[in-house]
Amino acid sequence: MKRALVTGAYGFLGRHCARALAQAGWRVTGLGHGTWSRDQWRLWGLEEWHTVDITLDSLITYGGEPELVLHCAGSGSVGFSVSHPYQDLQRSTWTVAAALEYCRLHAPGAALVLPSSAAVYGIATELPLRESAALQPVSPYGVHKRMAEEMCAYYASGYGLRVAVVRLFSIYGRALRKQLLWDAYAKLSAGDTRFAGTGKELRDWIHVDDAVGLLLEASRLASANCPVANGASGAAISVRDLLEMVRGHFRDAPPLAFSGEVRRGDPTRYQADIAIAMGWGWRPRRALPEGIADYVRWVREGAS
Repeated sequence: MKRALVTGAYGFLGRHCARALAQAGWRVTGLGHGTWSRDQWRLWGLEEWHTVDITLDSLITYGGEPELVLHCAGSGSVGFSVSHPYQDLQRSTWTVAAALEYCRLHAPGAALVLPSSAAVYGIATELPLRESAALQPVSPYGVHKRMAEEMCAYYASGYGLRVAVVRLFSIYGRALRKQLLWDAYAKLSAGDTRFAGTGKELRDWIHVDDAVGLLLEASRLASANCPVANGASGAAISVRDLLEMVRGHFRDAPPLAFSGEVRRGDPTRYQADIAIAMGWGWRPRRALPEGIADYVRWVREGAS
């Protein structure tokens, strides 16, 4: 059986990656922060779990010699990066440097896949966004993700590591306990329909199952050329229309209202060109209305 290492395996994306790898026959080791029982982490496909900071030392100690490294560790919040830029740098950039150096020294044959973010694009001047678009991030989060991508490209070309980068757009699905959909359900459950922003902001959503499928596809194509692909559905929807989908699962919910204030660091329009990912043989399979309905059902079942 092949061995995989998933950093940040306690997190939303990491645990889904771990489970998918285990189901595909991999032996999966997870590293990162998080408190869960042995039964819980084994349920998500992990053969081993170690609660540690992601550093070169911890990777050497617990990582072994995997054939695949999925680096899912890191910050996942634009707001946190604005209020805590130094900590975000540590989480989103330094951990990537540690993973690359670990592969260079101890697992040079492994494929390393970095889930990056659409935040590297910054303010979109033309939609849909192609991977060749200028990277002009407007938040520390986006800056740090761009730095991480640059390190990946350098280690790939300079040391011959097999690396790939996937720029994920708005990712959602079961086990997501933060961000817009989680907050929206909590608000609507309390009869609160007031939200930040204008409601006109455009986002391109991708279900976590589709995101994981693309990351695994990227692992097969990782190379010294460090290929980069957008991970999204390729279709944009306004925040208002998305929230109306969620609101539709509540009987007699009041109309939505928006503050009109745009949060610092949040671009207003995102839509991905997914031609490169589709050229890899990948396709998004989970339709947004179906995915939203499944997410609401999961929360109502107790978010277990």
